[in-house]
Amino acid sequence: MAVVALKPHEVTSTLHVIEPTSLELTILMPCLNEAETIEIVVNKAMTWLKASGLSGEVLIADNGSRDGSQAMAEALGARVVAVPEKGYGAALMGGIRAARGKYVIMGDADDSYDFSKLDAFVERLQDGADLVMGNRFKGGIEKGAMPPLHYWLGNPVLSFLGRLLYSIPVGDFHCGLRGFDRDAILALGLKSPGMEFASEMVVKASLAKLPMAEVPTTLKPDGRSRAPHLKTWRDGWRHLKFLLLHSPKWMFIYPGLALMAAGLFGSILLAPGAVAITPTVELDIHSLVVACFAVLIGTQLVMFGALARRYAMLEGVLPNPSSFKKILLGMELEPILRVAGVIFAAGAIGAVWAVSTWAANGFGPIVYNNVMRGLVISLTAITVAVQIGAAGVLASMLNIRR
Repeated sequence: MAVVALKPHEVTSTLHVIEPTSLELTILMPCLNEAETIEIVVNKAMTWLKASGLSGEVLIADNGSRDGSQAMAEALGARVVAVPEKGYGAALMGGIRAARGKYVIMGDADDSYDFSKLDAFVERLQDGADLVMGNRFKGGIEKGAMPPLHYWLGNPVLSFLGRLLYSIPVGDFHCGLRGFDRDAILALGLKSPGMEFASEMVVKASLAKLPMAEVPTTLKPDGRSRAPHLKTWRDGWRHLKFLLLHSPKWMFIYPGLALMAAGLFGSILLAPGAVAITPTVELDIHSLVVACFAVLIGTQLVMFGALARRYAMLEGVLPNPSSFKKILLGMELEPILRVAGVIFAAGAIGAVWAVSTWAANGFGPIVYNNVMRGLVISLTAITVAVQIGAAGVLASMLNIRR
């Protein structure tokens, strides 16, 4: 095994030039005041690395420790890089950029993961996977290693959402022990400085269609006497927010289409008149108003989703989806305005008819069964036309080059 020359307390940041890889593997650990466990995990990693026959290094991405963690790690042969920007994600990105291995296996420095059993990760990487996730639910979670709220709610729900929103074939979305091809992950442009970095890596790897694999791994109670850095509700919300903001189709487009479909069905059903559901239940003009509101809200959600997706593509935040590319990037303002114009004209004609009918009756009481029903539908069409036209103008503005 090749051993690298060490420079104490090297400093790295996301702005530094990325060095070319010269080793096969880097075992990376983010560190913030881990003096209680740093020697244990570094020893395990160094022992496994020597036994593996791989040329590699143990790299500690220090995020400002004040308990001597850096010196303890260096004394055992680890390389330490100081990452000034605070946060779990910032520390890991600083470490990934400073890593000298072709492959990187990352894991927490609190002795909750077993760095003496990394063979399966390396095997999957060498077989062609660009990201290999550990699965603690398959490998085993010791009693007290994971809070019940995380075990029964947080991890299962967020992992389910990850699979639903992004079709990610991973059962343990937030396992901190994972391996990856360094260059492939750097190409994703990961930016999250906090705990949501774990979600960003998996989501963007999936969007970029990187080959992924999963291996069982174990989790045991960490060896620290202090509270963990992870904050359940704060960091859980950050993960959830990241998942939703990077999936406009599930956050806006699909719910919007569902509302539009339900609203259109109700509007068509109730346009001719009241509909009896049972001998005592009847849907009439008030139900028609509700259906029209569903159309309006649904249209607005779809427009929001289309604009969000278009912006994300133009800014390189999300890749271009083949199914929406022509619609979101290829449609010009003029066709959008023509569609909006046709809908607006239909609504205007209906509104004029309703007002004319009302005027013919001397502007007396409005007859719900015809005038009001037509007016509600017509005004809905006019509002939808304005929404579509305004969204088209905003979409075109997004295309204006800086």
